[in-house]
Amino acid sequence: MTHWYEGPLASFDTETTGVDVEQDRIVSAALVVQDSAGGRPRVTRWLVNPGIPVPVGATEIHGLTDDHLQRNGRWPAPVVEEIARALAEQSAAGRPLVVMNAPFDLTLLDRELRRHRASSLAGYLENTSLCVLDPRVLDKHLDRYRKGRRTLTDLCELYGVVLDGAHDAAADAAASLELVRAVGRRFATRLERLTPAELHTLQAVWHAAQARGLQAWFARSGTPETVDPAWPLRPEFRAAA
Repeated sequence: MTHWYEGPLASFDTETTGVDVEQDRIVSAALVVQDSAGGRPRVTRWLVNPGIPVPVGATEIHGLTDDHLQRNGRWPAPVVEEIARALAEQSAAGRPLVVMNAPFDLTLLDRELRRHRASSLAGYLENTSLCVLDPRVLDKHLDRYRKGRRTLTDLCELYGVVLDGAHDAAADAAASLELVRAVGRRFATRLERLTPAELHTLQAVWHAAQARGLQAWFARSGTPETVDPAWPLRPEFRAAA
């Protein structure tokens, strides 16, 4: 029997103008689809002219400049619709969707759809529902007492996954997909009997508990930061300019 972590998976990632899901914009995105472990991935890339200046700090991370995006990027409205339809197609095909730190990428996509299409991610998923696998949530639950950071780079190093060209959307999506497979293999005795749909439900619970723990740590350290427990999508929406 082929376990879910050896079977068909898709993976999604974005690069953005910043880290505020309500205000920042997508500048590039990628969807990677693989029918089985070791199979040749199919990659779809999008490059977006976000319509706002790209901060220098963001460019230093992903390398995408205002000039490059204005010359080569497409307007956001058709791109975000294409992305939403592509994710809905993967869901309809029954492929779990790997998203590292899902509440960031999926919420930002949802806000872009609201901003440019007067719609939402849920609107494109009305006939299906995403089954999300988030390697950050999975690793944090399955190896909760391990110290150290849990960025994509850190987790790839820990699990022996090649990350070639970090902060490129396609490279990050491909690495996230392989990372979920590696997590599945390492914790097979705890995961192989669970379906991706069951894992999706459990991750929402695990993430909420992780958020409460982080919020308590912030409170003890006097950090005025709020941790959102929602996963894989933050439902709150504040109108963005």
